[in-house]
Amino acid sequence: MSKRGDYISGLIVGGLIGAVVGILYAPKSGKETREDIARKADELLSKAKAEYDIAVEKSKKAYDATVERLKAFEEMATEKVEAAEGLAERGKESFQEGKTRLKRAIEAGVEVFREEKNKAS
Repeated sequence: MSKRGDYISGLIVGGLIGAVVGILYAPKSGKETREDIARKADELLSKAKAEYDIAVEKSKKAYDATVERLKAFEEMATEKVEAAEGLAERGKESFQEGKTRLKRAIEAGVEVFREEKNKAS
């Protein structure tokens, strides 16, 4: 974008310098010189407008592409968060199942220990 801005600035400054030099060295009448200046100014304005329009169009395309990429990233992130939440829920359920089985195994072990202790007595 900076190079394009430099180009437009150079175009305008060069045009103005050319117009001033043209006025100083022109063998034309004042009316003809004014008409030439007006025509050159219109040409410069047209070129500047065309460059501006091109820059605006490129900016719009870049903006739209960026928005599309951000939407895609948002969708991916949402999917990953949902998957992580599902994994966390399954992990929690597995932990609870393991905890319950361990508790039952300990209770069974304690019961067997008591039965063996009672048999030995």
